[in-house]
Amino acid sequence: MRKILILGTALGLLMGTAARADDITFAVAGPLTGPLATIGDQFKQGAQAAADAINAKGGVMGKQIKLQFEDDQCDPKQAVSVANRIAAAGIKFVDGHACSGSSIPASAVYAENGTLMMSPASSNPVMTDDAAAKGWTNIMRLYTRDDAQGAFIGPWIAKQYAGKNVAVLHDKTAYGQGVADAVRATMNANGLKEVLAEGINAGEKDYNALVTKLKDAKVDVVYFGGYHPEAGLILRQAAEQAYKFQLIMPDSIASPEFWQVAGPAGEGTLFVFPSDPQAKPEAKEAVAKIQAGGFKPEGFTLFSYAVIQAFAQGIERAGSDDPTEVAKALKDGKSIDTVVGTVTFDEKGDLKDASYDINRWSNGNYAPIAQ
Repeated sequence: MRKILILGTALGLLMGTAARADDITFAVAGPLTGPLATIGDQFKQGAQAAADAINAKGGVMGKQIKLQFEDDQCDPKQAVSVANRIAAAGIKFVDGHACSGSSIPASAVYAENGTLMMSPASSNPVMTDDAAAKGWTNIMRLYTRDDAQGAFIGPWIAKQYAGKNVAVLHDKTAYGQGVADAVRATMNANGLKEVLAEGINAGEKDYNALVTKLKDAKVDVVYFGGYHPEAGLILRQAAEQAYKFQLIMPDSIASPEFWQVAGPAGEGTLFVFPSDPQAKPEAKEAVAKIQAGGFKPEGFTLFSYAVIQAFAQGIERAGSDDPTEVAKALKDGKSIDTVVGTVTFDEKGDLKDASYDINRWSNGNYAPIAQ
């Protein structure tokens, strides 16, 4: 009886190993908890929808995609811990991270372990610029860069608000300061100089002193590189002082949580976001399925979906799940088809030819404005 039990256990282990051999695991890393958990949920929903769609069509080279979700809370130290955990588990593909301040330190771990990281949200140029300078070929992003966003919106601000008092604020993070500096540089180059430029401390609850400072400087327009919790609070506290300015933000406030924090004080807020993938014909089926599950695929949802598609197509193109070969295949100059459109990567692993919308919040929803 004991021999039979041992034999059965061994067979079970072998069968389990065989089953696992038919899978390929991708990690999805982002802020699943904390103040930016909305972004993590977008990552999760998009990646899962993509994996389900690909698996329903037979998977990748006959293997089914499995996802492992990891929470970095958009914290650099947590991100490094997550990256080490992913590497220790032998996972070779990462859809993440979200915040540039997390992606940049985590990328060193992935480079050392030969893991292919592709961020669907991190926009600081340092991530791919430093990787290229160090000869790391496995750090990519399926998203736009801050300098490209700055080159788009900075000249527009300079033209639209010529003669107005403009302030440039940031939250001192790699993302917030990076995009604010990029916008400030191109705005200045196009003839508009800010009357105030400074950083704020993210996570505070009282920005009344900042609001008073803006009010005293007669600021008409604020460009703020940061996230929705701080943006919403600043607007609400300005409204309490009967002070209204035009707020312009980067892509971080493409989330219903912005309106939940700001309320009516958020009316008219503008923000830049890559041309809305929800409106693309390539995304129609994915959008319908995600919405049928009770989730609106806004923000970074479809970019996370597209990363999973890129991994799958890269593996098929390389004829291998070796991350180095997959990265090489994805950067071979040929385009890949995704829900965010047809995309091509340059030699650094950045997207080519990004396009943007300027969106306006009104009544709890946002939509592109005519430019």
